[in-house]
Amino acid sequence: MAGSRAERIDEPLRRVARLCSAMLFLLLGHITLVQAFGSRALNSDHRNERPLIDKFDRPRGDILTYDGTPIATSRPTGAGPYLYRRFYRDGEQYAAVTGHQSLYSSTGIEQARDGVLSGDDPKVKVRSLVRDGVVEGADVRLTIRDRVQRAAYQGLKATGLPGAVVAIDPATGAILALATYPTYDPNALTTSDPARLSETSRRLGQDPSHPLLNRALNQLYPPGSTFKLVTAAAALASGEYTPSALVDAPARLRLPGTSTFLQNANGGGCGDARPTLTYAFQVSCNTAFANIGLQLGQDLLRDQAEAFGFNAPSLAIPLVATASRYPLGLDRSQTALSAIGHHDSRVTPLMVAMLSAAVADNGVLMRPYLVEEVRLPDGSVIDRANPAVYRTAVSPPVARNLVAMMTTTPRAMAARESGVAGPETAAIAASKVIPGTDDHAVITAFAPANAPEVAVGVVLEHPGARAQAVTTIVHDVIRAALE
Repeated sequence: MAGSRAERIDEPLRRVARLCSAMLFLLLGHITLVQAFGSRALNSDHRNERPLIDKFDRPRGDILTYDGTPIATSRPTGAGPYLYRRFYRDGEQYAAVTGHQSLYSSTGIEQARDGVLSGDDPKVKVRSLVRDGVVEGADVRLTIRDRVQRAAYQGLKATGLPGAVVAIDPATGAILALATYPTYDPNALTTSDPARLSETSRRLGQDPSHPLLNRALNQLYPPGSTFKLVTAAAALASGEYTPSALVDAPARLRLPGTSTFLQNANGGGCGDARPTLTYAFQVSCNTAFANIGLQLGQDLLRDQAEAFGFNAPSLAIPLVATASRYPLGLDRSQTALSAIGHHDSRVTPLMVAMLSAAVADNGVLMRPYLVEEVRLPDGSVIDRANPAVYRTAVSPPVARNLVAMMTTTPRAMAARESGVAGPETAAIAASKVIPGTDDHAVITAFAPANAPEVAVGVVLEHPGARAQAVTTIVHDVIRAALE
């Protein structure tokens, strides 16, 4: 009797135990599912502050120029929940490079090298834990030179015009300056006040001058007369032209299949209408280069443009640069216009600098890059730049001919004392811009002519009568690079 009664009492207990076991199993299973598959969604939920608190509970690594100047550092906030915030020295001057790190977003090097700066990169994390037992961010040293960047930014700011400057070491591809204007102060976005951050982001995003736009890498422009460098390279590479070859350069050229006439910038002819290729390049003769484009055809022009990097996949330096483009499916009139940098060809200021860089380095274009090295807090280097060939733009003989043509332009000869060599055809074309038109001033140059150390690309948007400012900026940037 006692046994039967115990069994009757135990049966409900066993049912409860089985129910509890099942509930515990379901609970553990749900926790496992959340941890394995739902953690990312939970961490990205804007209502969850824990990832943000963790993100700012320790200092990030510094971003430094090549000269060793810290231009992005972490500073204590003095109060929770976010213990650190970023500070940007000369923020507007370097914004196109550093970008910003805010509560909810990041750009520039802050984004592209977030793993090493935050310490989350496996190489950085393991080395930090083994050495100190805590995770520390690594420092990122850039290729940017202080003097060159300052000259580039101040030159743009002095004009008050939208534009960009890129300076490259032709021998390595290291980017010495990368500036854009108008720009913004990244410090305005490092506040820990969500409402203030939202208002600042809204204001910057709606600003008609687009200060958040990195014009140096992500804005496309018509190349204008700088594309004559590509057309000249295609002509020389074809074997049908030499620097002394005579070319047809009438005062007016009727575009095939149209009733439209193309004129030169000065409205007249080039010399006696049968100048040499070198002379036509020196004076930026539209009709001569349009005729050359018709003679070569769109395929040769496109092949040469692509050899310089047009139509290539987006280039990461590590910031992603928009691809420059040369169009497909051109008719003959469009081919003529494309040969002088008109129609639908588009370039970034980075590509404008790369044109000269390739010519200056004997026809070899090195891959542009912004990060020189990554260092741990103890000074040990865990990553260092390894300069590499990006593409061969032209053969060495063609490069030498282009160098000679670029250094004999009238403005290049006048600037020889400062060691400047550049296709000043771009400056001449820009100086003829009519106020109110959509023309931009574009120039590419390198220096010194006999042993190039820097190649520069400058774009100013709608400068009108101030188009000559591109030449001043180029000279100032080159002078800073050669000091």
